[in-house]
Amino acid sequence: MTRIIAFLIAAMPGLAFAAGGMSTTPPTPTETTEQCQEGFVFDTETQACVAIQQDSRLEGDRAYELVRELAYADRFEDAQMILATMDQTDDRVQTYWGFTHRKLGDMDKSMAAYYAALVTNPDNILVRSYMGQAYVEMGAMEMAQAQLTEIRARGGRESWPEKSLAWAIQNGKGSSY
Repeated sequence: MTRIIAFLIAAMPGLAFAAGGMSTTPPTPTETTEQCQEGFVFDTETQACVAIQQDSRLEGDRAYELVRELAYADRFEDAQMILATMDQTDDRVQTYWGFTHRKLGDMDKSMAAYYAALVTNPDNILVRSYMGQAYVEMGAMEMAQAQLTEIRARGGRESWPEKSLAWAIQNGKGSSY
């Protein structure tokens, strides 16, 4: 099993990543994605699934981790419910918004979120990678290539964002994560 995962990571750099994450491994599933239905997260205090809006501890790193885990589990609407409670001026939040909107098929909202993230932080190479992948999906290969050039110019050579976008351009499709 480990060899299969290693092969897939090498063959398709984007496979092991979820929105906004720079980790080389998928997020570890928690009770939220293993036990809770859509619209719910696991509350460690009560040891039960609670509605996302009822968990007041969804902040900081916990919120980002849950958004990443939910996005990886294709629970994009749930990830967006958490995003709605977070600091909307944070470029990481905008990156997640863009990613989840893109995965839900709303390229207009996706691109608006990506642009907002770049206004806040032009050096966010992860958002540039995701934006470039969106361009690939839309057939705008020159725009995708421009984002790849920006990633490299901003110190992103040999990073996952660079490799993932280069793979997408080469193969004509965005990576899953």
